[in-house]
Order: sequence, then C-alpha cells, then structure tokens
Amino acid sequence: MTQLTGKEEQQIWKKWVSNRDPLAGDALIRRYTPLVTFHVQRISVGLPKTVSRDDLMSLGLYGLYDALEKFDPGRDLKFDTYASFRIRGAIIDGLRKEDWLPRSSREKAKRVETVIEKLEQKYLRNVTPLEIAHEMGISEDEVLTAVNEGFFANVLSIDEYLPDHDDGDYLGIAIKDDRSETPEDSILKQEMIGQLSDVISELSEKEQLVVSLFYKDELTLTEIGQVMGLSTSRISQIHSKALFKLRRIMEKFMN
Repeated sequence: MTQLTGKEEQQIWKKWVSNRDPLAGDALIRRYTPLVTFHVQRISVGLPKTVSRDDLMSLGLYGLYDALEKFDPGRDLKFDTYASFRIRGAIIDGLRKEDWLPRSSREKAKRVETVIEKLEQKYLRNVTPLEIAHEMGISEDEVLTAVNEGFFANVLSIDEYLPDHDDGDYLGIAIKDDRSETPEDSILKQEMIGQLSDVISELSEKEQLVVSLFYKDELTLTEIGQVMGLSTSRISQIHSKALFKLRRIMEKFMN
C-alpha cells in the first residue's frame, strides 16, 4: 500500500470525512488499491481464465469506494478490515450477477461429479483426480479445474447478501445469534476439525505448506511461489490438488 505517515493519513481522512474532499478521496483510493489487488488475486484462484481480472478490479474498486463512503473513523475498527469485507462482497456479488461460470463449464462440473459418485460407489473409497480423468478421457488438470470451479460456484450460490435493516449494509449469511454452542454443534464442529486434520495430514508436504501459506498466512500464489522457489502455475496446481482432497469434507459441512 502507498506509504503515508500516520499524521498525513489522519489529515487526509479528516478532509474526506468533513466535506468529502475529492483530492482526499483520490488519495485514499490510491492508498488502498493494493488491498483490492490482494483480494482479486485470492478470489481469481477459483475462477476460469476467461474471467477478466480488470473486471474483478473494477468490482473491487467499487467495493473500496463504498467502504470509504460508509466507514466511520470514530469506530474502534481498522479501515483495512472493514474495506476487506466490502471489497470481497462487491466482487462476489458482481460475479453472482454476471453468472461468471460458462454453461459448458457447469455441465462439465456436473459430469465430473457424476463420475466421482460412480467411482466412489465402485471402489468404496475416495478417488483420485487421475482415476477420474482416465474414466472421462480428459486430463487431470481439466478434472481439477472443473471440480474447483464447481465448488466455488456452489459457494457463490449460498453466499447470498441480505440487506441489514439498520443501515443497508450487507450480511454474508443469516446465522442464529446464539451465545453458546449446542451439544450437537459442538460434536459436529469437533468431527469436522478431526476429519479435516486427518485429510490435511494425508496431503504431501508441499500441499500442506501451500494450504498453510494461502489460508493461514494469506499469501498470494505468486508470493507462495517466491517462498517455495516454484512457478505460480505449479503452485496453482498444488493448491488445486489439495482443494480436491479437501472438498468432500467442506461440502458435507456446508450442506
């Protein structure tokens, strides 16, 4: 992000909040545009190459401007955190409206899912992308792409944004606001954590490292490639294989 001293940024925020000074607004947009780029890089990992990053940037910048319009510096909340929700929400909402996944890709994802169920019933175990590829007569990379795009499409379909009755903000999902977990919730949570731990332990060292750096440390695939001394495309392939192994458990607990 553009480097500003604390005093300079406070002065810019003061001008923006007090009278929506255009120059201050431009300065804040430039200051936080790298945050938009960060979210675009992360979200685009699960999207087809046909989806334009420029389009995602436009959606993200809209979310950033929306965050600037609605952010209250007086609240005990960092703008980076607030803006991240707005940026990500704007990108996902835009993708949902545009129906980013082509019909052919949706059909392929359904065919892959059908083959997965067929082979799992046949072998009574989880099947590998290579086995699915052989069954369908396509490449392993095509299988991974279809599965991960299909999974991301399902995430978009359930990640509906509901208007908040107070100020028109958007909530990612409607959840019962219980103060404590029910016994059933606790059991399900522990079961999910246990199963995920088992599956993650079965990933290769490289897969575990990529998953950790991407989801825990929030590095981009390019940054992970620099850390591991591998190309971005190779990191993307490792990430896709890891997601393929994890997707069944994730889907089970999302339903």
